Amino acid sequence: MHALFNSFFNYQAWANRAFFDALETLDRTQHEAEHHQAIRLINHTHVVAQIFAAHLLGRSHGYTSDNTAETPELAELRSAVATSDQWYLDYVRSITPEQRCEKIAFSFTDGDKGYMTREEMLAHVTMHGGYHRGEIGRILAQTSAQLPWDTFAVFLHQTQPNRRLQDKLEFAPIPFQGAKN
Repeated sequence: MHALFNSFFNYQAWANRAFFDALETLDRTQHEAEHHQAIRLINHTHVVAQIFAAHLLGRSHGYTSDNTAETPELAELRSAVATSDQWYLDYVRSITPEQRCEKIAFSFTDGDKGYMTREEMLAHVTMHGGYHRGEIGRILAQTSAQLPWDTFAVFLHQTQPNRRLQDKLEFAPIPFQGAKN
């Protein structure tokens, strides 16, 4: 599971960079509303990631909402997200399998109580980010920006090109057996 979470958080950092690159090319004079909406969505995913990082550490996060009142500038947000992405990469490398299964009680920003395992929190952060990158992708598709190709398979093949070659030392295909009745 350690390797899978490491891959997921490397993928998230890769995808986040691609979306920031796309937003930097967006013609803001023509698409100011779309730019703002995309930044708000990225900021929301960043705030949620920060909230869950605090939960994982057993600390107070200080947020009263899942987004900030002010919208940060793109460069400022890009830096904050990159720092957060690196924090998660370091975190998943540092925890033990026993820690991943540990249940942590916390309060949501609306005051409701809950608990999740560390593993569930980590999964939530990556899936939550992917969900909102999908929303941002729809926004970008309606503009002049270059749309990132945000899939886990693309990430794996771009960052590990030997997968395209089906390196015999690392990969032995499993024949498909079909459904059994």
